Amino acid sequence: MFRFADPTYLYTLIILPFLAIFYFYSNYRRRKNIRKYGDPELIESLMPEVSKYRPDVKFWIVLITLGLIIVMISRPQFGSKMETVKRSGVEVVIALDISNSMLAQDVIPSRLDKSKKLVSRMVDEFTNDKIGLIVFAGDAFTQLPITSDYISAKMFLESISPALISSQGTNIGGAIRLAIRSFTPQEGVGRAIVVITDGENHEGGAIEAAKEAAEKGIKVYVLGVGSPEGSPIPIRGSNDFRKNKDGNVIVTRLNEEMCQEIAKAGNGGYIRVDNSNSVQRALQKEIEKLAKADVESTIYTEFDEQFQVIAWVIFFLLLIEMLILEKKNPLFKNIKFFR
Repeated sequence: MFRFADPTYLYTLIILPFLAIFYFYSNYRRRKNIRKYGDPELIESLMPEVSKYRPDVKFWIVLITLGLIIVMISRPQFGSKMETVKRSGVEVVIALDISNSMLAQDVIPSRLDKSKKLVSRMVDEFTNDKIGLIVFAGDAFTQLPITSDYISAKMFLESISPALISSQGTNIGGAIRLAIRSFTPQEGVGRAIVVITDGENHEGGAIEAAKEAAEKGIKVYVLGVGSPEGSPIPIRGSNDFRKNKDGNVIVTRLNEEMCQEIAKAGNGGYIRVDNSNSVQRALQKEIEKLAKADVESTIYTEFDEQFQVIAWVIFFLLLIEMLILEKKNPLFKNIKFFR
């Protein structure tokens, strides 16, 4: 795979055709001025050592060299490879509630969108840590296995919506148990499960699952999204709200008591998600308390720099340009290209 690390410099290549036009125009004006003094062929015969073609050759070499210099400072890079590196960090698995109730807008722009932005900012703060992503509603499944590839984490995060799971509900217990199985077998590394939900647990078993995690040394943090007062659930693509079978608008409320119980059972902590940005800082402080260990990660290394090859080509072109004299070389007087 090929790319430029600083492609902005490539825009300066636009000056090359203007330089060529200016050169041709200068030659035209020069020939026009020569005609004022006499017949060009007669004048040429009076200057036998002046080469007709060498200045053009030197100009094109310089122009090509300038283009290559621009390409070189744009830092062409080619290829990548997998590499196993050791980093001191922790492992965090995020379990994100994507049930329909997360579409409620008591948190702007919605509970789900606010949660996704929160996770995205959290990923931006990671450096040597590993992250995994689980989504759940009535069922739970792994959206992203635990990894140090933060770019992939943010890419998968963008694609999350309630449509990913057809079985509605809020199976927090199933999500926590799946998260427990998602960590690497490495010993000594700090581990945490971050459950982001509105706490409307319809399946049961969440507190028991949190206790199982705590027994394995995994802390469970719960981020409660929404408001206790509640909010209706909008139907996407319309101005209407979800209703129950009796035709009444469904109001979904943040179950803080449930969230706090789960966090307590998981030996972690509960943080309320509101319209401020204080949640991310509070969670980051909790994660920083976890024990860090050398975590082996398989990552793509940076693209290899390829400017060295271009630098050698530039060197040889400049050397050739210096060796080509303006005057004719008597050794090549019969070769028109060098005249």
